[in-house]
Amino acid sequence: MRRLGEGQDVNIPNIITVFRIFLVPVVVWLIISDQMQWAFFVFALAGITDGLDGYLAKRFGWTTELGAYLDPLADKLLLVSIFVVLGLAGHLPVWLVIAVVSRDVLIVGAVLLSWILGRPLEMRPLLISKANTVCQIMLAALVLVDLGLALGWEALTAQLIWVTGTLTILSAALYLQTWLRQMSELESEPEPAPRPAYRAEREKTAQRRTKEQATGS
Repeated sequence: MRRLGEGQDVNIPNIITVFRIFLVPVVVWLIISDQMQWAFFVFALAGITDGLDGYLAKRFGWTTELGAYLDPLADKLLLVSIFVVLGLAGHLPVWLVIAVVSRDVLIVGAVLLSWILGRPLEMRPLLISKANTVCQIMLAALVLVDLGLALGWEALTAQLIWVTGTLTILSAALYLQTWLRQMSELESEPEPAPRPAYRAEREKTAQRRTKEQATGS
């Protein structure tokens, strides 16, 4: 009996992830239009789809390499877009928006630079990074629901802003430290010894050149 999803031409979790990406401009437009209540509902829908595609991928084994890149990309696009728009609207401090955006640019730049240098690294999520992501999601949801329903949670929002900002800066610093340490370890590693076949080929080439030189002289 064929399992659900076997042999399908499309991957359901990836479709859900792409749908979440399409929700990003919708949320941005709702915030710009000052429809904060609807913006919160769409943001909550995006969160539900995030949990749903992860559950389906693990439950039915529908994990793909494309999904491994799409899922965090969709999350980052959603969070960064919301933070930037809320910052431009004056609902979040500029320093926090700069910290959030700079952190992600720093991580992406470090990965790209290591790839360009021929030393590709796998930047695994740190524990503080996961806590930072949770705080960013909570802060975005709190600001949207507070603005949409006028709950008067300004004091709670202010406290969460400082917690999120602190975790963002610490996370960026730890990622940079980890990247520098891994790059230094790669530079200090000795070059691998040539393979036997390659070494034998080099010896044959050297002998042939020696023979040619002797014949020519």
